[in-house]
Amino acid sequence: MKLPITALTLFFVSLISFSQNLPSLLKGKNINSTFSILAYDEHTQEWGIAVATNNIYVGNSTIYIEPGLGAFSVIAETEPSYAQAGFEKLREGKSIMDAIQYTKNKDDQANYRQVSGIDKDGNVYAFTGKSLKYWNGNASQILGKNYVVMGNQLEDSVLTSMSRSFETANGTLAQRLMESLVSGQRSGGQISGKQSAALVVKGTNNDWFNQIDLRVDHSSSPVDDLKKLMDFHYGRIRLNQALYAHREGNQSRALKKLSESEKMLDGWTGMYSRIASANILLDNKENAVKWVKKGISENPNWSVYLPAFYFLKDSPEMKGLINPSRFTTKDWEAALNMLSNLGRELEVIELTHRLKSDKIESSYLNFLLGRSCFYEKDNEKAIKFLELALQMDKENIEAEMLLNKINS
Repeated sequence: MKLPITALTLFFVSLISFSQNLPSLLKGKNINSTFSILAYDEHTQEWGIAVATNNIYVGNSTIYIEPGLGAFSVIAETEPSYAQAGFEKLREGKSIMDAIQYTKNKDDQANYRQVSGIDKDGNVYAFTGKSLKYWNGNASQILGKNYVVMGNQLEDSVLTSMSRSFETANGTLAQRLMESLVSGQRSGGQISGKQSAALVVKGTNNDWFNQIDLRVDHSSSPVDDLKKLMDFHYGRIRLNQALYAHREGNQSRALKKLSESEKMLDGWTGMYSRIASANILLDNKENAVKWVKKGISENPNWSVYLPAFYFLKDSPEMKGLINPSRFTTKDWEAALNMLSNLGRELEVIELTHRLKSDKIESSYLNFLLGRSCFYEKDNEKAIKFLELALQMDKENIEAEMLLNKINS
């Protein structure tokens, strides 16, 4: 039956305005407009990939990295066998081009793929399926020294912007990949929009905490959200550097790193207590109070951390927020532990004895008291309270370990 003109028009309008792109709907394929960068850092021996797309969880199917061997980015109509077989061929000593061509030569859908690869030495290869040029926007790739940028359904300047940004960026491989991805998005990105983004970096010399695997699986601004996750990652490192510099007596570096970390960790409420305690260590009580109040304002459940800041109870800005009369034993344990972490052992000793006189006591409170006595070089009292902690809870491993240290 022949559709009326008005119905036919409405049919195509509904197709074009649907959440995915037109080739996906007409061909029944999971075709997504995507752009990615794959790179190798020869100095750190790290391989990394950053990618964004107009579908959900792009990191689930497009990123493949084996440190010391190479990496593959597989986009458009995704096919994991390019990476799976590619790694096998690299192990056999094949070139990165041969590793990719091996699967491409057997793939009757290769015209719908985009694949890039890099080997253990930074040699790169990529191809863009011939059918992709019929999709809206630009589909191509740029090969550079130790990197490849590629994508489809893009604004014309996206890939050149990504390439230029990566080549001129400073910082770690992850930070340079992020700058490239952000640059691609700012240059127009995908003409059909965006929904998810991911960034993975792995290295032969990296411990688990140095590996980066960041994913935004569904968002109206996935690249921005991914950058925020990257900031969180490096912000925590900056905070640790601030605390280390303080312990080493380098106050100027500690203040600088703390300031950097505060900018990067803004929004991660779970880190606010550490930021506040770092400010206390660096004699910035006013800023510590700001972070405590910020935590409560952003997340009502953050109030669980308040007892740890017992020592701020008399600050005018904290009026009404900390009520020791309602503290549980767990709350007092948090309060005393924070005082000890700040090096205020005499206050721990005085307050714990006061609590004991009020019949507030626990195995952990006795451990904290014993530890403070140990730090104050009173081993006799330390042993007494540590033994009492173990009498109350024989599984108090911290008391047991410290007692063994004193007696050894």
